[in-house]
Amino acid sequence: MTKMGSRAIAQTMWLGLCVGWLILSLVLGPTTAIAAEDYTYADLRHRTFVGEDLTGSSLAGADARDADFADADLSETILTKGSFYRSHMPGVNLTQSFADRVTFDEADLTNAIIVDAIMSSTTFKDAIVQGADFSGTILDRYQVVQLCQRADGVNPITGVATRDSLGCR
Repeated sequence: MTKMGSRAIAQTMWLGLCVGWLILSLVLGPTTAIAAEDYTYADLRHRTFVGEDLTGSSLAGADARDADFADADLSETILTKGSFYRSHMPGVNLTQSFADRVTFDEADLTNAIIVDAIMSSTTFKDAIVQGADFSGTILDRYQVVQLCQRADGVNPITGVATRDSLGCR
């Protein structure tokens, strides 16, 4: 089996596991002791969430343009159809988040940790990704090509180079 074939199978399996986890978490509710917030369809424009723990929260359909999520923990969140246009997100943790059809255009994702996330049909036009770690994240190929054109730096927490995490050539 080719290396690309193995990677495609692994990504398909990972996607299946994540979708299964998403369905299970929706049925059973939050599994962490932290109370998850529901910001579904919320107007979060210009709001500040600096350093906040929003683990497991839903920001699906939220309008978070120009919001400040610096150093916030958004791991295991649902961001589907959200807009984070021009959001300030340096150091944000988006580990295992589900971000289908989300806009991160012109967002500052400096040193973000975006590990093992699903980011299908999600855009990053002119986003700052210096030091961001995308390891294990499912991204559209076109977005990877675009991100690789400006990917640079090493994440200070994970020690992973942005270009390596994206699989840039």
